[in-house]
Amino acid sequence: MRKSFDMSDERLSVVPPPASGKAENGPAPRRVKIGLALGAGAARGWAHIGVLRELEERGIFPDVIAGTSIGAVVGGCYAAGKLDQIEAFARSLTKRRVFALMDLSFSGMSLISGERLKTSLEHEVGGLLIEKLPIPFAAVATEVGTGHEIWLQRGALDLAIRASYALPGIFEPVRVGDRYLFDGALVNPVPVTVCRALGAEYVIAINMASDMMYRSKVVADQLAAATAGAPAEGPFGGRGSAALEVGLLPRFFERSAAGSAPNVASAMVDAFNIVQDRILRSRLAGDPPDAIVNARGDEIGMFDFHRAEQAIAMGRDAAKRALPTIFSHIPAAALSS
Repeated sequence: MRKSFDMSDERLSVVPPPASGKAENGPAPRRVKIGLALGAGAARGWAHIGVLRELEERGIFPDVIAGTSIGAVVGGCYAAGKLDQIEAFARSLTKRRVFALMDLSFSGMSLISGERLKTSLEHEVGGLLIEKLPIPFAAVATEVGTGHEIWLQRGALDLAIRASYALPGIFEPVRVGDRYLFDGALVNPVPVTVCRALGAEYVIAINMASDMMYRSKVVADQLAAATAGAPAEGPFGGRGSAALEVGLLPRFFERSAAGSAPNVASAMVDAFNIVQDRILRSRLAGDPPDAIVNARGDEIGMFDFHRAEQAIAMGRDAAKRALPTIFSHIPAAALSS
């Protein structure tokens, strides 16, 4: 189920002429309306920050943004003018702080309730409405039960972001209106189609799933020994996780030894990655982007959120590799706002 879109954005404009009022070499190139499709990818999604930084430095600023899962987190913060804040948060994460954010759920719907993440997100973007953002934005989520692809374009930004990253079995589904929603990666891992529906003429896809396939890594069990007996710090200096969480969560996310039967976490993560990979290939084949940034970094596991510095650098490198393709299709002069 998809909502209708307002295509009346006036930012598709002509580049202003020189100060003299006349163009030196004929008419100025028309301003191309650019869309960024920020894909899913769990912890490696911090690379979106590096991609956005590199594109900005090259004069590439999006007119519309669509994001799925971690792409909705970074894309929503960028659209709200909060990229500095989300980058500072990402760089502040340590293994201890990551697990301090993962509060156990006893509802029977998931492993993690997500209340601590919700509090952190509300601290930065609470009270912001999607329809009031400086840059048009949409987050992709999946409706529980029907499998409908839901494009969240109105209402609370923090709620839309939470719905988009609610990985089934890990986070509780998020209620939005009369629907329960979870991770949009199940239906549209890199939302190129959403950018086009928002009016983008040129879509740059940022793909965090390349090379990952179903080979993602997870946090090893050594964390239990490293943090045993010490209360975990919250992301902003507060005290957090109970001893039960410190012992249980690392074991849940530990990958099964080679050749042994998979544990619950390995089975869930591998199944999700396989499904996401197959859907991604199909969606990109059906509606390919005009340019794609593939962030390659298989050494960053699905739950390695504490490795933001490495992921951001990886994103910058990926964007640099894609620049020749981007500029071959868009005249540099047409990128200026």
